[in-house]
Amino acid sequence: MARGWESKSVEDQQDAAAARRATAEKPSLSDDEAARRQRLDALRLSRARVLADLQRACRPEHRGMLEQALADIDARIIAAQEA
Repeated sequence: MARGWESKSVEDQQDAAAARRATAEKPSLSDDEAARRQRLDALRLSRARVLADLQRACRPEHRGMLEQALADIDARIIAAQEA
């Protein structure tokens, strides 16, 4: 009985390793495309942070600054997507 359980565990591990290899074999991106994606990811993270700050902001001056920052980030995201 122990051997049957052990074999199943090994089989599961082999299947998991094969699945990881399949997902790791994605087509490689050019340097420009990788840099573009990295810029977009950074902009999206900044946008999420600004949105979170905006939800907590109480002072009108601070809210205005964050809204301007959000508009700027949105414009940069659009420009990066079009490039």
